[in-house]
Amino acid sequence: MCMGFGCNAAGVVGCRIIDSPREKLIAILTNAFVPCNGRFPFLITIAGIFIGASVASGFASSLVSTLVVLSVILLGIVMTLLISKLLSKTILKGVPSSFMLELPPYRKPQIGKILVRSIFDRTLFVLGRAVSVAAPAGLVIWLFANITIGNISLLTYVANFLNPFANLMGLDGYILTAFILGLPANEIVLPIILMSYMQKGVLVDLEDNFQIGQILLQNGWTLLTAINVMIFTLLHFPCSTTLMTIKKEAGGWKWAIIAFVLPTVCGIVFCMITTGVWNLVNLFV
Repeated sequence: MCMGFGCNAAGVVGCRIIDSPREKLIAILTNAFVPCNGRFPFLITIAGIFIGASVASGFASSLVSTLVVLSVILLGIVMTLLISKLLSKTILKGVPSSFMLELPPYRKPQIGKILVRSIFDRTLFVLGRAVSVAAPAGLVIWLFANITIGNISLLTYVANFLNPFANLMGLDGYILTAFILGLPANEIVLPIILMSYMQKGVLVDLEDNFQIGQILLQNGWTLLTAINVMIFTLLHFPCSTTLMTIKKEAGGWKWAIIAFVLPTVCGIVFCMITTGVWNLVNLFV
């Protein structure tokens, strides 16, 4: 779980140390419930624009934003424990293994061997998977944004198709489309959203939070939208690199598909519940 805060793919690889195949699978399938380094910038940006800045200013705003992001992290940890318990009682039933900590034999570190294994067997291996998906995915995003039918881009057609379902989640079609197209890397979800709203043909990367906030507000974002975006940022399918790593480590696409579906279903349900409660409260206020 802790390695997943840096990279979910690295967290999945780290599950190799678990002796029990059943518990290894549970750890692999629930690793994506904690936000990786690619999701944190999006969470921090949205928390700062829509929650921190709306209730306070200066240091107090930063403190509120920090507490909001911390709450999202805690939600991810709670979901990890709950889903782990659910899996251990259903499709991955079994007797819990005993925990035994055994000290390894002491050996002189071999620096050269460590560097070679860490670079070729870990770093390049994961980066190779990322590149193999990122290149064609970048082409797909460009095509969606630049191919037009009747002066309307394919991206807009897809967003309009997804819009009714997205509204049930308190989102809009462009947001949901951005998450889908952001499968190669979580870092590009916000740039795709901005690209869609601004009707640009390339990804948009803005560093000014005020400017980002103005664009989002002009396109109908509310506090409810921000909350649901943060929830779905936490609870949605892992990136393509993580899914490919799960396929290798778990021994088949079946487990990668389950790892895709589990957090996504949880995110959809949570967003729908949040939207329903929000609308219900507004009826009586």
